[in-house]
Amino acid sequence: MSLRRSGLQKDVLGLYRRALRMVRTKPLSTRPKFLLFVRHTFHHNATTVSPRNLNVVEHHLRQGKKQLEMYEDVSVKDCWVSSEMKTWDEARRKSAA
Repeated sequence: MSLRRSGLQKDVLGLYRRALRMVRTKPLSTRPKFLLFVRHTFHHNATTVSPRNLNVVEHHLRQGKKQLEMYEDVSVKDCWVSSEMKTWDEARRKSAA
């Protein structure tokens, strides 16, 4: 049984995979920050936006592509991680343990 995805779902998953590939291009010392930023951003948007609200999903997709293009630049070596992101990550790790 295969899972059929809509075009928009494929676009979102493609953007997520592209973001994960971008993380691998960054210096080893900052990769955990980039990874946390990507995971938190996608999780936050997935839990706050209804999948049925196509206009908002498309808006976030366009916004994410622009932001990812900026982060893919080789001159970008670091990113800022908020305390909210750190707290979310700690809670996620505790629940997984």
